[in-house]
Amino acid sequence: MSGRERYRPGAAAGATVRKDGDMWTLVLVRELRHPTAKVWQALTDPAQLREWAPFDADRNLDATGPVKLSTVATPTPHVSETIVTRAEAPRLLEYSWGGNDMRWELEPMPNGTRLTLWHGIDRRYVAMGAAGWHICFDVLDRFLGDHPIGRIVAGAAMKFEWKRLNAEYSKQFGIEAVSPPSTM
Repeated sequence: MSGRERYRPGAAAGATVRKDGDMWTLVLVRELRHPTAKVWQALTDPAQLREWAPFDADRNLDATGPVKLSTVATPTPHVSETIVTRAEAPRLLEYSWGGNDMRWELEPMPNGTRLTLWHGIDRRYVAMGAAGWHICFDVLDRFLGDHPIGRIVAGAAMKFEWKRLNAEYSKQFGIEAVSPPSTM
């Protein structure tokens, strides 16, 4: 059995929400046993993003300016024309995706990097977003550890306990679990 076939996400953890009306901010924290510079490359290099992220980028995200982010593995790809507003290697990256602000912060630690993502998201989708990012972060960690299992996003995530994670995050956030659109 391959690493991908053996992969099962752990329990929902490392996520909180900040509430502001219907727009909430999902805050995800993950401690990775990889150097900050290596994590930064995985967040900014288009070739590395294709290994774990739910979107492709048409250029390196390590500099401010315009960029196109395209969702992947969906029936109809959505292309977001956006702007990287901050790129302070290897600590801070900010841009929007699908009209939602995203902020990535990398903090060096003795044994690696603390990665924090702030993702502005409609409250109806916050648990779904947490479940999706949970799996993406697991895939990122394996990729950085030279044990890649391939990108797991959209419909493919359903085969990897995404529904369980969605339910667990919904319970943690005190909201009703919502099913994904049938287009996933």
